[in-house]
Amino acid sequence: MLKKWSSRPYILWSIIFIVVPLLLIVWYSITIKDPITGKFILSLENYKRFLSPIFLKVFFSSIILAFISTIFCLIIGYPVALILSKMKKKNQNFFLFLLIVPMWMNFLLRTYALRLILGNNGIINRFLTSINLPNLQLLYNELAIMIGMVYNFLPFMILPIYTVLVKIDPLLIDAARDLGADDKKVFLKIILPLSIPGILAGTTMVFMPAMSSFVIPSLLGGNKVNFIGNIIEEQFVRIGNWHFGSAVSIILIIFILISIGIMNRYDQKEGENIIW
Repeated sequence: MLKKWSSRPYILWSIIFIVVPLLLIVWYSITIKDPITGKFILSLENYKRFLSPIFLKVFFSSIILAFISTIFCLIIGYPVALILSKMKKKNQNFFLFLLIVPMWMNFLLRTYALRLILGNNGIINRFLTSINLPNLQLLYNELAIMIGMVYNFLPFMILPIYTVLVKIDPLLIDAARDLGADDKKVFLKIILPLSIPGILAGTTMVFMPAMSSFVIPSLLGGNKVNFIGNIIEEQFVRIGNWHFGSAVSIILIIFILISIGIMNRYDQKEGENIIW
């Protein structure tokens, strides 16, 4: 009985702050406001508008940029997680602390700090000037956005992979070596397959915020690179067209849910293959 009542506050919280806002977004997305009467009219006009070439181009550009950023996070994050997992416990805790400390800083402050590094008068260009090299345009372009995403979301790739790697039984690796497997085969046949759940979890945790981000494209892209998150922000905050903004939000939610479903299905298949 106590357990039943203890879940009530959580259910109430979820209904008020998750279900109700989501239903409002759905309602706004399938309605338009009559300019004469001011009443809401059921319509799919908002979704039809999204299918125009301009918004589809932004949507697919956002997918590509988020995907590339996720790949870079994986390329950098996996070796780091592998190195951490092989360290002594004392050193692991120290380097994990260094990895987590930047996450305590406000997201906006971290992104603003990158502007100071990548700007025309930033640290990198000042160094290039000091050795008589030309300045690089590192800010207000897609490269700056990717750097910002990798910098901000890299810990979300490293931590899940590290968590899986440290749980791998060392006896499996010792048995493989006893059977004549070299380092390459041990990695490809044991470590990599067993770390796939961590890779999928990290990919999900990076791709989702990267796809929906609007702060990083605004600050580092200088609004020169349109992102799906910026369109949603613009519709809600600047233009005030909540109907179209809600429709774009619903499309983004559906796309993210489909991506998660595909990754979970792949994770289950990989788990079955490992078991067999």
